Amino acid sequence: MARNVELSEFLRRSRARISPESAGLPERGAYRRVPGLRREEVAQLAGVSTDYYTRLEQGRQISPSAAVLEAVAVALRLDTAERAHLFDLVGPNPGRARRSAPTVQRVRPGVRRFLDSFTDQAGFVLGRRTDVLATNHLARALMTDFDAMPARERNLTRWILLDEEARALYSDWEQVAAEMTAILRLDAGRHPDDSRTAELVGELAMKSEHFRRWWADHRVFDRTHGHKRLHHPVVGDLVIDYQAFTALGETDQTLFLYLPAQDQASRDAWKLLASWSAQEPAAPRERDGHSRAPLRTPHTR
Repeated sequence: MARNVELSEFLRRSRARISPESAGLPERGAYRRVPGLRREEVAQLAGVSTDYYTRLEQGRQISPSAAVLEAVAVALRLDTAERAHLFDLVGPNPGRARRSAPTVQRVRPGVRRFLDSFTDQAGFVLGRRTDVLATNHLARALMTDFDAMPARERNLTRWILLDEEARALYSDWEQVAAEMTAILRLDAGRHPDDSRTAELVGELAMKSEHFRRWWADHRVFDRTHGHKRLHHPVVGDLVIDYQAFTALGETDQTLFLYLPAQDQASRDAWKLLASWSAQEPAAPRERDGHSRAPLRTPHTR
């Protein structure tokens, strides 16, 4: 039942964002009772009957083919992440069985060595529900020491939405926090039975009015590359460029590398951050790679 509600809400909000004019449909009168496209207009664009699309949007027990879902995705102008989310909400197709993910995710020791080998780049690995699985020294200096947090608090979305220091760090905090909410929504669609995701969503909904509003928008987003504007408490303003890499053979683990943008101010700030972080003592680590004592970061100095 919850999956049906999710599918219905996602389709309804997706068609509400598209104007008839942009879809090449004629306006039918000056007054429209619904924003965006009507159900019959989506059905027309997708080449299915209005009754069939209505049943799909209402989340009824039907099994649309991959071709129908592709047609609906095109009609609603879904991007790559939104299309994947639609398929996830409908359920695994016959050619792609859903794999069960391990309850506790860990990164390989080789990945940790790989991260630590980067001295000029900030690197970290995100897992399911945006859990932070590993970081290198420069990433901890740039953001915060996730390894020093209790295990259930090592989550990037949670930190960005609930930590005041994260709000101060990101110059475009609302945009970043909204994108993280959309990333979490995408992950929740992929793993609908994950109890820890449900727990995280419940906590954020209870503690953050922004999260409740963005979650209700039902937007999804997948991070691949981009840039962020930061105001770091030690080195000041800078812009970073980031790239995301998915490791083969690892379930739901993404490596992120941060570099300074091309402008001189960002490069100078990055050099200062690298120099500052190199002087910070490294916290001793247990066998699982996590700190036994907090690293002194810019936010806790």
